[in-house]
Amino acid sequence: MQERNIINGIAAVSVAPFLEFYHKLIPYLMVALVLIVTDSRFGVAAARARGETIRPSRKWRRAMNKFVDYICWVTLAGLFGDTFGTVFHIPILAAVMLVFVYGIELSSIVNNYLEYKGIHKHIDITRLLLKLFKREDMAEVIIDEPTHNNDGTDKDNSEH
Repeated sequence: MQERNIINGIAAVSVAPFLEFYHKLIPYLMVALVLIVTDSRFGVAAARARGETIRPSRKWRRAMNKFVDYICWVTLAGLFGDTFGTVFHIPILAAVMLVFVYGIELSSIVNNYLEYKGIHKHIDITRLLLKLFKREDMAEVIIDEPTHNNDGTDKDNSEH
């Protein structure tokens, strides 16, 4: 009985810091989960609009891979926030890092949505973030995409 108590005590002491660390990161993981589900939904819709076949196994595998990637990014952001944010007194360092990571996913969601709706434009996330910080004209972040004929050649965009 005493041996079991010792093992349980060691396990609790070993796991407690990890639980405390990830407890404050749960909202970031929930946002990542929402972004992944949304991107998957519009990614599938865009693929169907392109006439591609959707394999459920590949869809789920990609979603799981993204979630594992987000766990890594959230962990890295949390570590940076705890390490450098505390030292340099920047309490929102983890959130700032994740804004850029989530911005990439938001760009994918918007671009998949536009493709699904048949709108031949895409959002350049790098330009968008730079424009947000410089507070300049936002019209340059929307870029026309060339449309293609069935034979793979570009259509003339002046017809639109």
